[in-house]
Amino acid sequence: MKKVGILGGTFDPPHYGHLLIANEVLSTLHLDEIWFMPNQEPPHKKKSESIKNEDRLRMLELAISGNASFRVETIELDRQGPSYTVDTMKMINAQYSDHQFFFIIGADMIEYLPKWHKIDELINLVQFVGVERPEYNSRTEYPVLYVDVPAIDVSSSMIRDRVKSRQTVRYLLPDSVIQYIEEKHLYGS
Repeated sequence: MKKVGILGGTFDPPHYGHLLIANEVLSTLHLDEIWFMPNQEPPHKKKSESIKNEDRLRMLELAISGNASFRVETIELDRQGPSYTVDTMKMINAQYSDHQFFFIIGADMIEYLPKWHKIDELINLVQFVGVERPEYNSRTEYPVLYVDVPAIDVSSSMIRDRVKSRQTVRYLLPDSVIQYIEEKHLYGS
């Protein structure tokens, strides 16, 4: 049985924090792959209005290139409306019945688990894997495996703000993603 971690998010833009989390979970849990799953409409937050899905997808492809254990899964981008994890996991489990899935979430989302759409059904569809994030409480009553990940306090919103204000983002995200942002004039660059 193939063991696959799923890291969902807006990836607006993808950064080294995402890659570090994915790599640490892959290694610690001895997974076969990590699937990066950009969402269409996250129910809990608003994605940037100015960035097209094609741009988020391309930046993600650039960010993970060179790692054969990483791939992009577009199931949530391919459908309209809110990206509820329970619906996604039903579809993925039906399509890949010979896989075991681990859904990777940060402490901010662990804290939010009681509010997830159909959480009681969802916990029977996938194993949650939690990673620490500064300033969040990561303890919950829900079944979550914890993986220690070196702390890196970077976020996509911080990167967007830095790009917009012409501050450096070097060493916060891959050079290929920085180049793409500059070429496409994303985030006010």
